[in-house]
Amino acid sequence: MAKKALVLLNMGGARSKEELEVFLRNMFNDKNILTINNETIRSMIASFIVMTRLNSAWKNYEEIDGKSPLHDLTDDLVEKLTQELPEYFITTAMRYTSPFSQTAIARIKEQGIKDVVLLPLYPQYSTTTVKSSVEDFKQKAGDDFNIEVIEPFYENMTYSKAICDEIVRVQAKYNDFHLIFSAHGLPQKVVDRGDPYQKQIENHVEILKEKLTHYAVNFKSINLAYQSKVGPMKWLEPSLDDMLKNFKGKKVLIYPIAFIVDNSETVFELEIEYRELAEKLGISDYRVCKCANDNDTFIEAIKEMLVK
Repeated sequence: MAKKALVLLNMGGARSKEELEVFLRNMFNDKNILTINNETIRSMIASFIVMTRLNSAWKNYEEIDGKSPLHDLTDDLVEKLTQELPEYFITTAMRYTSPFSQTAIARIKEQGIKDVVLLPLYPQYSTTTVKSSVEDFKQKAGDDFNIEVIEPFYENMTYSKAICDEIVRVQAKYNDFHLIFSAHGLPQKVVDRGDPYQKQIENHVEILKEKLTHYAVNFKSINLAYQSKVGPMKWLEPSLDDMLKNFKGKKVLIYPIAFIVDNSETVFELEIEYRELAEKLGISDYRVCKCANDNDTFIEAIKEMLVK
């Protein structure tokens, strides 16, 4: 019988239009996302955003078979970890769609387990991701467990190896690509309030640049950009839209540096939406890497995190 529980934390993803509405409503009611202290006002604004965005957002999902791949890929990761870590009961807790923290907590209690390790599936720390997911689980769990949280792991060299291996695989030994690490954007005001996300992203890029020197490949340039900007406020820059304008007639390779599991931001935004932009800009070859997902090297990285 497992002695500990390992809970994989993530945002979740929609598998139907109804679930997309749940996702959007829960996300914009999150005080870490929509930083308005008054819950009533925040709820009203969230409802307005859902009403105005739901139909257009669902059209995007229809282009990826009507569902995010995140849940199926996470199930694959859980299955592999269960095989590799028999001393752990592995489960998941999503922030905005089921299975929610309450479900994970009930599953752990059924196993009679008291010691719980939380692994937020975000390599870098942000109040909008790690803080939100961890707080939610701890609030729902109360004092029922002894909880340990694995810190952001972008400095783990085995994890970086998994990334570099994927980059080199997609690059296919050509030395004329421009590499862009694409990170999910944040409003500038979130970073200005002390969120360390941007600094950790930049540090991770430097780590990966150094790591890639150990491979027998070269890039014309290595860059960082931010995707997924919404609304009129200032977001982290440079945007991926602007970055791509620099590479007309050139080859570009994208790695989604802020994600562990492929989701709508990778399979729709990067693979479809930004690909269309790249073609309009005259980029000659546009390639997107897969996230770590259930990569064997990433599994080894998780093992390392658990023994520290």
